[in-house]
Amino acid sequence: MTKLKTDICVIGAGSGGLSVAAGAVQMGARVVLIEKGEMGGDCLNSGCVPSKALLHAGQDGMSYADAMAHVRATIATIAPHDSQERFEGLGCTVIRAHAQFTSPKTVEAGGIEITARRFVIATGSRPFVPPIDGLHDVPYLTNESLWDVTKAPEHLLILGAGPIGMEMAQAHRRLGCEVTVVEAATALSREDPEAAEVVVAALKGEGVNIIENDKVVRVSGTQGDITLYLESGSQIRGSHLLVATGRVANSDSLALEKGEINHSRGGITVDARLRTSNRRAYAIGDVVAGNLQFTHVAGYQAGVVIRSLLFGLPAKAATHHIPRATYTSPELAQVGLSEADARTTHGDKVEVVRAQMSGNDRAIATQRADVGFIKVMVVKGRPVGVTIVGPDAGELITLWSLVLSSHLKMSQIAGMIAPYPTLAELNKRVAGAYFTPRLFESAKVKTIVKLVQRFLP
Repeated sequence: MTKLKTDICVIGAGSGGLSVAAGAVQMGARVVLIEKGEMGGDCLNSGCVPSKALLHAGQDGMSYADAMAHVRATIATIAPHDSQERFEGLGCTVIRAHAQFTSPKTVEAGGIEITARRFVIATGSRPFVPPIDGLHDVPYLTNESLWDVTKAPEHLLILGAGPIGMEMAQAHRRLGCEVTVVEAATALSREDPEAAEVVVAALKGEGVNIIENDKVVRVSGTQGDITLYLESGSQIRGSHLLVATGRVANSDSLALEKGEINHSRGGITVDARLRTSNRRAYAIGDVVAGNLQFTHVAGYQAGVVIRSLLFGLPAKAATHHIPRATYTSPELAQVGLSEADARTTHGDKVEVVRAQMSGNDRAIATQRADVGFIKVMVVKGRPVGVTIVGPDAGELITLWSLVLSSHLKMSQIAGMIAPYPTLAELNKRVAGAYFTPRLFESAKVKTIVKLVQRFLP
């Protein structure tokens, strides 16, 4: 067996792994990058990138064939940035093979034994397929296989009304498909109920059939004719079935026991520095137990790990400022505590301030003011959480991630100047709403103003 020594061995060439590899090698470290599948991982090839491209295609009224061509073209345009050639050009040794630990200090991949000072496990996640009677006997789709469909589904059945299920429901409906979503709980159940209801109503208004609080107990059928049997006794027939019921960590085939790395069914266990039970090994992204499974989280954690690996700094990962977004139309975005969580954590110290999209001049001018709002949870003048639903909510939430990470006050947001007219004015307007009762409805303030006016020269 060929033997190779390196400073850092990165397992997984998705968002997190590529960020670690690129950063480390460009700052002088020797890096081995191992990937058994496609470079770019799930996000580029079957997740974020193709799903957002399909959503755009549906919004633009493309045919199904043109939409899938657009998806492929989008991936092809981005792929060179994540390619093996680029990373080899940066100085990485890239091995395209399955990796397994053979000891706490070594990994084997493709007949090569790699000894590294530090390991970074960034193997991501895969679709979770629930144990439903008959499901494995029918030709179901996941986010990985959906992109191989060449003809528009006549009637797409979707299991799960989380972000993936809802995004794909709207995209396919706009591409001319009949769509039914079945959710055992409530749609977008992780999100603020008030904001989630805005999205659900929008999809229903476009003709998406959403069944909530009903469980699929059995599946039967063949290609082009699939039936779902619900706990309520209802039956739904469709041509295609998409399973969008969550993700499971890719940690079960790495021989982690030989690497002395603690893990569970939920993924790899790490501390606040993202270090595993093996002091040489770190884990980032979806493979981490209990982690927020978003591409940008893996990228953020890559930066935390790089500070530890290259400079020996005791960097720790935080979560309170991590935003998330569902890219339906309208979009739904959240950072920090929801209203319910804020009230549980802070009780009557929480103030909830709001601003409606209908009051934003840019939204009015572009005919997007019919639905949407921003809601900010404030404790002692500082935001602790923000919910936005409406056009470009994913863009608007970014400011609030900075606000939470920097512990800024509402007064600092109120002092921000946004160009007019922009949707970004919504962020300033909600800060103004926080101060309105304190300034315009305060008898004390009015008394002070009258006194000042009396004595001004």
